[in-house]
Amino acid sequence: MTELTATKRELENRGSDDALVDRWRDLLACHASVSCALEKALQDKHGIGVSEFETLDRLVEAAHSKQKMSDLGRDIYLSQSALSRAVARLEKDRLVERSMCENDRRAIFVKLTEAGRLAHKAAVVTHRAVLAETLG
Repeated sequence: MTELTATKRELENRGSDDALVDRWRDLLACHASVSCALEKALQDKHGIGVSEFETLDRLVEAAHSKQKMSDLGRDIYLSQSALSRAVARLEKDRLVERSMCENDRRAIFVKLTEAGRLAHKAAVVTHRAVLAETLG
């Protein structure tokens, strides 16, 4: 009887595990679908990708439109190297500026430029429309 009970529990747990895995895969599919739609729309209409938009979006929300790279890295779900590349692309397009921290020479600040603010203002409409369309 103990073996039957163990097997029954294993089957019940497996069913629960299957449900969790299904939910996880649904979440991944949703993320992929929304990310692809955002990437295409932002690139086509504004010439920026999702990583660049998220960086601009976080800077708009930050006090004084300026933030340490390390703080940005904690806020945005990008690796340090991916964030550095996104900031470099934004800097090349003059949408942000980088500067050294006077108190800590290891720290780098990223500051939104006026051009970056305008780019964000235009792109946020597209971003929110895609979110409404894909998630709404």
